[in-house]
Amino acid sequence: MVVRFAVIYLDNNATTQPSALVVAAVARGLQELWQNPSSIHRGGQAARQAVELARASCARLVGGKPREIVLTSGGTEAIDLGIRGVLAARRGGVVPTLVTSKVEHAAIRDLAEELERTKQASVKWLKLTSDGRIDLGGLDVIDASCGLVAVQWANNETGAIQPIGAIAKRCKEVGVPLLVDGTQWVGKLPTDVNSVDGVSEAIDLLVVSAHKFHGPKGVGFLWARQGVRMRPVLLGTQELGRRGGTENVAGIVGMGAACEEAIGFVSDAAERERVRELRDLFERAVLEAVPDARVNGPTGREGARDERLWNTTNIGFPGLEAEALLLLLSERGVAASAGAACSSGSLDPSPVLLAFGVREAYAHGSLRFSLSKWTTRAEMEEAVRILVECVGRVRRSSGSVGRSDQ
Repeated sequence: MVVRFAVIYLDNNATTQPSALVVAAVARGLQELWQNPSSIHRGGQAARQAVELARASCARLVGGKPREIVLTSGGTEAIDLGIRGVLAARRGGVVPTLVTSKVEHAAIRDLAEELERTKQASVKWLKLTSDGRIDLGGLDVIDASCGLVAVQWANNETGAIQPIGAIAKRCKEVGVPLLVDGTQWVGKLPTDVNSVDGVSEAIDLLVVSAHKFHGPKGVGFLWARQGVRMRPVLLGTQELGRRGGTENVAGIVGMGAACEEAIGFVSDAAERERVRELRDLFERAVLEAVPDARVNGPTGREGARDERLWNTTNIGFPGLEAEALLLLLSERGVAASAGAACSSGSLDPSPVLLAFGVREAYAHGSLRFSLSKWTTRAEMEEAVRILVECVGRVRRSSGSVGRSDQ
């Protein structure tokens, strides 16, 4: 039985609650499959079989092959392995070039800055549109001299969906591998690494994290297309020599269970639409009650509906501090976020929002609300009521008038 707390949980882009099936799989991994999967005795081989069945489930979720799956400790390690590994394999005596954007998760953005600072790579930053998507007019920076392009499929803060098909087409034209951070995409929308927006074999490497789709924390994978050259970061014999270290069997079998459940969910367009409608209801009600608030990211124009994840909204309240709102919301039983959970302790505005031109008055007061397949209409209606009351209370205590032209 999975325990549910009396909280309106709207922070699902930070992490999701493991399903009952996942909890049972992890428990089995700890209780029955605890032996080393590299051992040749019966217990070890039972653990190995469970790992390989889970690997096959991971492959089915993204449309790849089991041998292309590298099991990792999560999305951050998969990103590090993919970027460092490919750049090291392509270095050839010169400093390689990494192409990415300023709206990436810190796992990519900070790594890019570190690689440039230590002269392990040079970095080209892609241009952005005013709603936080990559500007297709600036793809000419991707040329044959580049070692790797690394971009996210969907933004963790705004839900903005990037034009992966167009980026992949450019990468294929100039012969540069493409790593896609699928952390917020996989498990939420259908995924096929072999075809994106009509581009065949579009993606070369894909990053996946289990706890973003009701799996356990501490486990994920890097899918790497056969033939992509990549040097290991952690040396060892496991994972065909691509990633050393004894496998986290309990986490891996839990991820396999989550993948199987996600395969069913992403095939159900009606269920995703149900949650999207709840997100839209929430947005409309909040903007009507707080007229100077605004949604950050793709919204309000033709085509924008398909440029944002169905579960995510990022709303800015000018003149307010996000941390004060979050604390008050938490006291009232609503869990939300000021952006990436990894940086939620910072008082600075989100660098992702600032990167695509959100004014500081809004960026300082921006909150992310992210739903899950379990979110209900009653929860969203109550969340609107609580949020509007909290905004009013913070404004009265701070003396802020919340002018939209600040």
